[in-house]
Amino acid sequence: CSRPARAGLGGKMAAPISEESPALEPGAAPYGNFPNYSRFHPPEGRISLLPSGLLRSLFPAATRPPCEPLLSSFLQELSVALYRHLLGLQESEGSLDQPAAGKDLNLLCCDIDPVLIERAQQCSPFPASISFASLDIMDSSAREPFLSSYLGRFGRSTFDIIFCMSVTMWIHLNHGDSGLMEFLSFLSSLCQYLLIEPQPWKCYRAAARRLRKLGRNDFDHFRSLAINGDMAERITQILTKDCAMELVCCFGSTSWDRSLLLFKSNGSNHKGRESSEQEQ
Repeated sequence: CSRPARAGLGGKMAAPISEESPALEPGAAPYGNFPNYSRFHPPEGRISLLPSGLLRSLFPAATRPPCEPLLSSFLQELSVALYRHLLGLQESEGSLDQPAAGKDLNLLCCDIDPVLIERAQQCSPFPASISFASLDIMDSSAREPFLSSYLGRFGRSTFDIIFCMSVTMWIHLNHGDSGLMEFLSFLSSLCQYLLIEPQPWKCYRAAARRLRKLGRNDFDHFRSLAINGDMAERITQILTKDCAMELVCCFGSTSWDRSLLLFKSNGSNHKGRESSEQEQ
């Protein structure tokens, strides 16, 4: 990987899409919960940028199975592709008859839309190792007990790595600057590594334009966002200056101009969690 040259929650939650909904325009998914996202941004566009030995390089002396959450709006396709890539599995390997194929990796995939979650659960070839959950990550009363319970199954209090793929813009548009900062702070406190794919500012403008074309209300916070411009740079600044993380590297950019940035916790966020883990 190469190092880049530069290195209070408000708002209502929109009703998620449903199977009864007519064919939706992209702007009709104000939380990024597109029903057919992978048709225009296939998982391979991201997966191909990640080195095949990523987990071995990040956790060379791991004595316990890596635990990873994936925050995404295109769950089933990306989660399975990422899972195969991280374990070096071929397309033909692993099925419903082979639940132990990923005994060394556990992946939790979260999305706000229960319909997308149900679809992903029904199609998953690795049900024993990939879990799907409908979760509003910005609802602290829901996320705290759920994530604690999930991690507790493995005797853990944090994840090894979090993948946050094309999520930051939707958090930002729906919860404002303070919501984005709270979101990044929460993620950084919950993992050793964070691999994040921020949407560039042009995507914000496009999302707002699509919503207006459909005659819907504009995003509550779009016109008041002070965190704007080069979003990869702005998010890097927040994570490194405010969230006790360091930028490890950039794995490059997708064909649709989104960078994959890998950050590592400097340890201060996890002292309390690690002490609690050791006491258990």
